[in-house]
Amino acid sequence: MESSATDSDAPDLVCQLDNVQGMVDALTAARWKRQQDAVIEISEHGMVVIVEETSCLQAKVYLQRELFIRYEYGAQGRPRLGVSLGLFVDCLNTFSAPGHSNTIEIQYPGPDMQLLLKSVDSLDASIYAEIRTRIPDTISWDYNFEPAGSTPLTFTVKTAALKEAIDDLEWPGASIQITVQPNPPSVTFRGDGHGDLQIDFMYYANADLLLAFHCDRQVSYRYKYKFLRATTSNIPGSVIRDNRGSKLTIGRGGLLKVQHLVSVARTSTSHTHIDSTGYQHPSRIAYIEFFVKPEEDEDTADD
Repeated sequence: MESSATDSDAPDLVCQLDNVQGMVDALTAARWKRQQDAVIEISEHGMVVIVEETSCLQAKVYLQRELFIRYEYGAQGRPRLGVSLGLFVDCLNTFSAPGHSNTIEIQYPGPDMQLLLKSVDSLDASIYAEIRTRIPDTISWDYNFEPAGSTPLTFTVKTAALKEAIDDLEWPGASIQITVQPNPPSVTFRGDGHGDLQIDFMYYANADLLLAFHCDRQVSYRYKYKFLRATTSNIPGSVIRDNRGSKLTIGRGGLLKVQHLVSVARTSTSHTHIDSTGYQHPSRIAYIEFFVKPEEDEDTADD
């Protein structure tokens, strides 16, 4: 009986991370406005942080257990907790020092269902923080991302080039049309406002920017600019410096998936195992996925 009581008092999760800044970068990438609520789902595989807006835009940050130097999971099922994303990021920032890879411990739940954070690598001082959690709202849309056909409609573009293109296409209240076509193999971003601007990525002519391309028919969908911009507006500088690529996939009904990779390796090893497309050894990478729904009046053309 004493053993059972001890087990019931054990936290659902105790984990330690040796690069706080990497976690800050990953979560900041999904922070497109000041006030955002997030849902954290924990499991034996790691953490998933989910943020969404008006059932049109959703971001998921995957923090796999391999990112942590310690990961002890004792919950039944997959607990979900609601937090303020901004508060969570700001608390993590207090543990981060430039040029130094601090180690923190994260525990859930605390005595009053808090998310507990504390520094564990200093003998002189310790930082401790408690974040109030809430019962999370139901995720308004959860789905299986389905391919648009037998051949995935996908392309990989340098993250810096993608961010620059989307920034250049800014028109207040406008939409952005993304067209992918196999002949010639290319991706076109087109914005309309007081005028119009079109940016083309030609696969063979811009192989240093458009790193991979798979398309067997032409498709064209429109997306609200503010939602598309959210997918790149807070990409951390480390991703740009590491010259990584971002992968975009158009699924059934025009659902757009944008994937970024953020290093959570210690500073001394943050530039190892990176290949020509900017992909790093998966055990030290946080995966970020954005899902953007198209506007209802999308125009699709099949060749």
